[in-house]
Amino acid sequence: MIKLLIVDDSALMRRQLNAIFEAEGDFQIRLARNGREAVEENREFEPDVVTLDINMPEMDGLTALSLLMAERPVPVVMVSSLTEKGAMATLEALNLGAVDYIPKPGGTISLSMVEIEAEIIAKVRAAARARLKSSRGLAARIRNGAAPRPAAARTESTQRVIRRSGIRGEGVVLIGVSTGGPRTLEDILPQLPADFPWPVLVAQHMPPSFTKPFAERMNGLCALEVSEASRPTPIEPGHIYIGKGGADLVLARRVGKLTALPRPENPDFLWHPSVELLGRSALEHCDPATVIAVMLTGMGYDGADAFTELKRRGARTIAESEETAVVFGMPAELIARGGANLVLPAERIADQIQIWVER
Repeated sequence: MIKLLIVDDSALMRRQLNAIFEAEGDFQIRLARNGREAVEENREFEPDVVTLDINMPEMDGLTALSLLMAERPVPVVMVSSLTEKGAMATLEALNLGAVDYIPKPGGTISLSMVEIEAEIIAKVRAAARARLKSSRGLAARIRNGAAPRPAAARTESTQRVIRRSGIRGEGVVLIGVSTGGPRTLEDILPQLPADFPWPVLVAQHMPPSFTKPFAERMNGLCALEVSEASRPTPIEPGHIYIGKGGADLVLARRVGKLTALPRPENPDFLWHPSVELLGRSALEHCDPATVIAVMLTGMGYDGADAFTELKRRGARTIAESEETAVVFGMPAELIARGGANLVLPAERIADQIQIWVER
């Protein structure tokens, strides 16, 4: 049995979530109405996984999350509104240690829940098995009543881009990532130096309202320029392009220039922005010998086939190891297909990318 704590100030939302997981048959469920009750239930019930609303009376979800992680760390799935404000709060929750998030339905909850029921079940089950990451001390600061500090802005010196000599050819780094991705990307991308000479394209599974705030957050953390790929953009060295939510990110040639293109979600693929489509576009438009493909934490198998084919044709590939992956799904699928040159913990991936680029 999976012990699940559902935390939401809406009685209707609690009933709907309770009904969904009761029907599964292998969940032992308790309900809480606010963050204060969530903290108490975490001590007494000792759940395996928690779904946690953000906006609640008495104690909000972010404050509760910080206390959960400080007192008894537990996998948490945030229940978040799909707005820019909701996205910012959710990104902060992921930074505090939440594993994932699910959309909070608008309009008629009972009708909306039917549409996302499978997603909710899959994410909660994956979270129950997830590996927790530390909250970088933010939990203690919130517990003591201090607001989290914003990401440090880049100084003028870190913004300078100095080109290394000896780099041959036009190269590109592809990154595919899903559940647990924002925190993992925060551990990897800021390690790339300001003079990193290849563009980086990231397909992170996210809804439309989340990718722009996420790109802005990463831009404050990284020495490289980070932006959402919201329109056709010739890719440049020293830039990181985050695939736009609600679309797929692909590479194409425009007037001989390698270009990042957002396209409407392809219904033939389950996850978006699609890692598989990004990898296939690289196969079509890039010399695989100048491609580095990195598969990070996430549920499912998105991108495993394309990245395996890239490796077969000469690309260099990395799968995040089980020891650091929040959810060892997508990297495991790449490894199982023989598509990984190397299997590395997250903290070693940026260094390996730089070693390969400088050769």
